[in-house]
Amino acid sequence: MYWERDKECMSREDLEQLQLERLQATCNRVAVNVPFYRKKFAELRFDPERLQSLDDLRALPFTTKQDLRDHYPYGLFAVPLREIVRLHASSGTTGQATVEGYTRNDIKTWSNLVARILTAAGVRADDVIQIAFGYGLFTGGFGLHYGAERLGASVIPISSGNTKRQIQIMQDFRTTALVCTPSYALYLADSMAEMGVNPNALSLRVGLFGGEPWSEAMRQELERKLPIKATDNYGLSEIMGPGVAGECTFCSGLHVNEDHFLVEIIDPETLEPVPDGEIGELVVTTLTKEGFPVLRYRTRDLTRIIPEPCPCGRTLRRISRITGRTDDMLIIKGVNVYPSQIEAVLFDIEGTEPHYQIIVEREGRLDKATILVEVVDAIFFDSMKKQRQMVEHIKARLASELGIGVDVKLVEGKTLARSEGKAQRIIDRRNL
Repeated sequence: MYWERDKECMSREDLEQLQLERLQATCNRVAVNVPFYRKKFAELRFDPERLQSLDDLRALPFTTKQDLRDHYPYGLFAVPLREIVRLHASSGTTGQATVEGYTRNDIKTWSNLVARILTAAGVRADDVIQIAFGYGLFTGGFGLHYGAERLGASVIPISSGNTKRQIQIMQDFRTTALVCTPSYALYLADSMAEMGVNPNALSLRVGLFGGEPWSEAMRQELERKLPIKATDNYGLSEIMGPGVAGECTFCSGLHVNEDHFLVEIIDPETLEPVPDGEIGELVVTTLTKEGFPVLRYRTRDLTRIIPEPCPCGRTLRRISRITGRTDDMLIIKGVNVYPSQIEAVLFDIEGTEPHYQIIVEREGRLDKATILVEVVDAIFFDSMKKQRQMVEHIKARLASELGIGVDVKLVEGKTLARSEGKAQRIIDRRNL
């Protein structure tokens, strides 16, 4: 099923022509209306009028999160504040918050693109969608809400938290689609088991999960425990929010809404493009944003272009699931380590639960990493010898995957703190 078949199945030639026209318009608009970009263009001696092909994109400046922070709150807006009808912002927990502005047309575009993502994931107008993302300045809740209403579905704006009520609402309102982070979906599944709620008795049939990296193994766990069709979707507040990309029901990569976003994959060290199929940092340029256009935004998210065509028939290029972030990446003993690598190993080992935590410390001049792994209760009724064997098995698997040795400690189920939002996987105590 398609929301806008003519746009989702456009020929590459027509799509690239449309992208070029929209890129030219965006560059001209920011050159006139955004002093930050006007200054950058002058420094690079870049004339927007000379942009003649998509290859000229590499002549444009990168934009970073620090640039957004430096121009807080309205310094990068391309329209007067009177034309902004919505403001969203990041939490600011890791530094100065970033602020994003939307015109009335931006809101319409946003709603339409989220409806496109929902439709690709199998959601229909007769679905009942429970949105367990937080509402407020965070873009996830309102983005999915408006897209679901644009689709014509019934929306339950329950927001995040209050897990028992979430489950009660699923039962009473006959929720068919769940929207939240994948870690919270697992938390809901665990809570159902504790409450004696049979997920097979619910009306749930599809889940749209995003907001944090997750693995194929976690998808399988979600589909087994709830059970549902679990799909991934991607967005970030600095670009628009949800609706940038999403999986279709074939679940073979996230289709990028390329008529609105121009994507690149670069080497985060050299800043040069990498070939299709290779992992690198995702860079996004907005093509239709009026209030807050962004050129070559470095997302810090790691992914790759999937060059093969998708069986669904969409011609929009796909990116793989986000595997991690360049700034969430741990460097342990000189080796790059991503939580998703550890998660993939643990999901493949019988007896482990889908909850873990990575604790990194420094002993003298050396790094030490300890992985706390929740295991099923039965493990603790085994002999100490069997427990040690399991620890050694996990350590060997992780050493093979990561290329470094780590310590492993088994902990009982429900020992690690649960999260109703993004799971806190890493505790770095090195004070680097």
